[in-house]
Amino acid sequence: MAVGRVLLAAALTCVSFSMAQAQDAASVSAPASDPVLKSRPVAGVNAATSDTIPLMIPKGTAVQVVLDREVRIQKIGQAVHGRVAEAVYAFDKLVVPVGTEVTGEITELEGVSAGRRTLDALNAEFTPARKVQIKFDALELKGGRHIPIQTVVTPGSGQVIQFVAAADPFKKKGVKDAASEKADQAKEEAKRQWDIAMNQVHEPGKMHKIIRYGIAQLPVHPQYIDAGSVYFAELEEPLDFGSEPLTPEIAASLNEPPPPGSSVHVRLTTGLSSATAHKGDEIEAVLTRPLFDGDRLILPQGSRLKGAVLQVRPARRLSRNGQLRMVFHELALPDGVEQKVEASLQSVQAAKGQDVKLDAEGGAEANTPKSRYLTTGVSVGLALLSARGDPDARNGDVNGNISSRVAGGAGGFKLVGIVIGLLVHSHPLGMAMGAYGASMSVYSHFIARGRELEFPKNTAMDVAVGTRASTVSPDMPKPGGADIEN
Repeated sequence: MAVGRVLLAAALTCVSFSMAQAQDAASVSAPASDPVLKSRPVAGVNAATSDTIPLMIPKGTAVQVVLDREVRIQKIGQAVHGRVAEAVYAFDKLVVPVGTEVTGEITELEGVSAGRRTLDALNAEFTPARKVQIKFDALELKGGRHIPIQTVVTPGSGQVIQFVAAADPFKKKGVKDAASEKADQAKEEAKRQWDIAMNQVHEPGKMHKIIRYGIAQLPVHPQYIDAGSVYFAELEEPLDFGSEPLTPEIAASLNEPPPPGSSVHVRLTTGLSSATAHKGDEIEAVLTRPLFDGDRLILPQGSRLKGAVLQVRPARRLSRNGQLRMVFHELALPDGVEQKVEASLQSVQAAKGQDVKLDAEGGAEANTPKSRYLTTGVSVGLALLSARGDPDARNGDVNGNISSRVAGGAGGFKLVGIVIGLLVHSHPLGMAMGAYGASMSVYSHFIARGRELEFPKNTAMDVAVGTRASTVSPDMPKPGGADIEN
């Protein structure tokens, strides 16, 4: 019996050793797993039928919604209607196209502080604008498919947005290489996509705008949300659009770096402001559209660009505006595999009120509109007109005296000032109102602190990747001819 047990143990040991050798041999002959996408095969090997890519829009994804018609604010629960302004992708597939209808409602009308009411009342504004909270709760896809969604609108939403492209560094030189030509084509395509999205908006006619402007000058007036206002609605729950097979072609193409001159469409995952940013602050953006080279997928939706603030200057007195310069230096695929890149800001969607300007190296500045000269000139002219009146009054020209008082009232307190000028027969009062209006206009447009540059969370940008970024030097020309300071 003892001999039999020894022989049985020896046999089992031999079998176990043989199986271990077979497993080791199999592991050596099998292809190494691809480091870019953990579940995909290498090129040239047939994909297993179980290898699939989930077409999932994750929680936190921002759906860009543009209101396609003007909304007069009336009550909480009031319905609002918009359309998707930026296509939504899942990995490499378009799942929510531009133009998809979006429905929602007003959820809150925030109150106005007593201090602000007092200040506005001094400027003949007795219905100050209230902050409006909106949520979007449904997508209506073409074909009648209804998708309920849960969203939260991020701060910075609700503004009329414009597309701003960087200056062309080769415009004056007249010489471009293939990468530069490709970058120009990408900018033109981004502008075309933006124009398509904005064509959904029912813009009011000139007469309607004139009437709206006149109503806004009244001391008491309704509040509106302009057509074309853009909201970033972040999903609070993911959306599942099924899956697609993982092919060897997709696996192979994702190993390749972006071709020179490539441009990717991204959105910031955190807000950025010239008032609070510091040199070296980390920034991150996520790709909202896949990058293709012909028919080959290079970068899927969900890839991330990582970078830092390179230079920053907050707004300062004498109407000097805030400036920012950022650079992206690292690209991370959805599975976490990273590669070094050199990338710079090429175009951006920014609020019209900021008048953002981009230079050829991707620096951004909040630009001051030239209309400030006209506005200030009108205010000063009304103040000068209000200063005359005594000679006319002494000669019995009552109308001249009235006109001077009305001019002063209009310059200082708009419609309420005009009424005061008509009713109160006091030339010094008219002069005081005119002087107040002129001084406030000069101060706000030329002496006060300039505008900060604000890029709220989910700001959409186009970033050039795959080309060597220009090195920023201290004497490099900056937006508007000003130097960015730390």
